[in-house]
Amino acid sequence: MSEPVLNNQVTTVVFDIGETLVDETMMWTRAAASAGVTPLTLMGVLGATIERGVHHGDTWEILGVEPPEGTWVDEDWYPDAVPCIERLRAAGYRVCAVGNTPQFVEEDVGLHVEVLGSSERWQIWKPDPAFFARIVEAVGVEPAKIAYVGDRVDNDVGPAIAAGMVGVHIKRGPWGYLHEPPAAAIKINSLDELPAVLA
Repeated sequence: MSEPVLNNQVTTVVFDIGETLVDETMMWTRAAASAGVTPLTLMGVLGATIERGVHHGDTWEILGVEPPEGTWVDEDWYPDAVPCIERLRAAGYRVCAVGNTPQFVEEDVGLHVEVLGSSERWQIWKPDPAFFARIVEAVGVEPAKIAYVGDRVDNDVGPAIAAGMVGVHIKRGPWGYLHEPPAAAIKINSLDELPAVLA
């Protein structure tokens, strides 16, 4: 596969996972049922953690319940995710994914993309600059040739740009709407737009 020759020289696209490739709505709904609270209650408390700037894992402590087990299922993938991946591959890009996820998620995501790792396996969590340095090491190209696509500015887009990558902000999921991307970011509303904007 030849490397694309683009004005920004991107040859590799690395995706965040939750709310970028995967719609977390049903995961959180299943988690609410498992925790014995209504989905509205869980979503409201989750939104409060975002607004307060604290980790969304604090949701369970606020609710006074144990964090339930659970993750995504195949049906949770956004409808535009796999077609976008296929178009990027057809255009010659290397397509990867890595996020702040448990290690077992690697197997599920690996059905569609090359998985670089997970925060649990790497023992590094976004937005630590070491996470993005590890991406560069795993991909094996200079940062300017990597586009990192995510819904969060604090965890995804900002740190990727600081690492010298092309930051792509997708406006979906709660963080995608609440965070204002920096001027240096590429901004999209759907993954359907990504292949064209990279070119």
